[in-house]
Amino acid sequence: MIVDMRTRSNSGRSIEIIDTTLRDAQQCLWTTRMTAAMMAPIAETMEQAGFAMIDFMAPVQFDVCVRYLKENPWEKARYFRQIFRTTPLRGYCRSKSLVGFGMVPDDIVELWIERLCANGFSVVGTLDALFDVDNMLVSVRHAKRLGMYSVGALVFCESPVHTDEVYARTARELVERGGVDAIMIKDSGALLTPDRIRTLVPALQAVMGDRPLELHSHCNTGLAPLVYLEAARLGVEQLHTSIAPLASGPAQPATQLMLRNLDLSGFATRVDRSKVDSISDYLADLAAREGFPHGEPMEYDAFHYRHQMPGGMLANWRYQLRQSGLEDRFDEILEEITRIRPELGWPIMVTPFSQIIAVQAMLNVVGGERYRSVPDEVKMYALGHFGKLLAPVEPNVLDKIAENGSPKIPLKPRSLAPALPELRRAYPTADDDERLLRFMFAGNEVDDMIAEGPLKVSVPSGSPVARLVEALAARPAVKYLQIEKKGARLVYSSTA
Repeated sequence: MIVDMRTRSNSGRSIEIIDTTLRDAQQCLWTTRMTAAMMAPIAETMEQAGFAMIDFMAPVQFDVCVRYLKENPWEKARYFRQIFRTTPLRGYCRSKSLVGFGMVPDDIVELWIERLCANGFSVVGTLDALFDVDNMLVSVRHAKRLGMYSVGALVFCESPVHTDEVYARTARELVERGGVDAIMIKDSGALLTPDRIRTLVPALQAVMGDRPLELHSHCNTGLAPLVYLEAARLGVEQLHTSIAPLASGPAQPATQLMLRNLDLSGFATRVDRSKVDSISDYLADLAAREGFPHGEPMEYDAFHYRHQMPGGMLANWRYQLRQSGLEDRFDEILEEITRIRPELGWPIMVTPFSQIIAVQAMLNVVGGERYRSVPDEVKMYALGHFGKLLAPVEPNVLDKIAENGSPKIPLKPRSLAPALPELRRAYPTADDDERLLRFMFAGNEVDDMIAEGPLKVSVPSGSPVARLVEALAARPAVKYLQIEKKGARLVYSSTA
């Protein structure tokens, strides 16, 4: 009989689970369309499930809340903070950006961190796709000043310049200069393999001291569950998972599967599986009610490692090309992405660079002449407006970008003047929560959100009460029902 010695040596070591169901998983699979009312029925169960943290909101969630769901994201955070009494809520800061692709002044970044803290977030993850630590330190240091738990997120990329040494150097700087509490490997593109994790994790552990190491990945290539297990064997303490059916596909590995695999590999967890199963049942019902898809395993595709476009964006990009009558050029555009990335110094295909590289690829293919049309963001990237590049842009390509891009973009980056004093003068009667939303969103979008009134969670969609009322409505024989509890009264009557 062959005995797996790795399983034996893992016996008793505990792995913590950071839940991503309410943020990244629904962002990848349900286009971030879960309302507060949809989340409310499972919140208390999630609080009791034993997760190390709840990954709850990032700027994308704010964007969808304001523009599409018409929910005040700050109010939403405060509401769920009251339910997640002991489980930390986690937010994010993307370099010096909020929503959109442009950079914002340092005082706006600091205000973002302050309002996250004030509205119930005790953990903030900071990432910069260029590994420009100076950009990251603005939010990292302010979070530490406020007493928040700060995570330095290193976005993984497979390229000649994204070496283990680069990751280790960046982690060391975040530890020494920023005092981060943890380091996170953020594999947004689902690019990690079991072989690479075996070299990357030890390189990071050598510079992190006793800080925990987190791993976050996606299932686009089908390898993430294997990578997670290998990472756990190497000493990674925290894994990001989501609860099926909001898991797999372009989302994170399923919590149910990972708990089983960890158990079979000799690891312990403190997650209550019965709670996870209850949440899963609700999500399956919600998906059926709302027409939301289930995450499904995806086949391995070697071409993914060449274009590296994130899975969620891949589907959206194909849809946008279809709407423009260009879907037949989809594969050609992906091939063009594989040419652009080395020319531009191997940018990581993560927001904002995945979007701007895809647009440049489309313009190159459709326009017939490469770099004849250059989006503003591509010129800003190439000239260093987003931060220091890890590798230089090819000189001939840089010349074309500088010549054909907008002349309004200066050839050398300039520091941004503080914006908060003018923002407060512009909205003297608003609080800082509202001011920040008005800075982030244009036009009447915040007005339209406010007009919708308070957050709607009184009778959550899909809750037991809502299902009871629906079932009664389907039974004409039931004429009257009254339920009373703790002073509240629900009366159902039918004249049918």
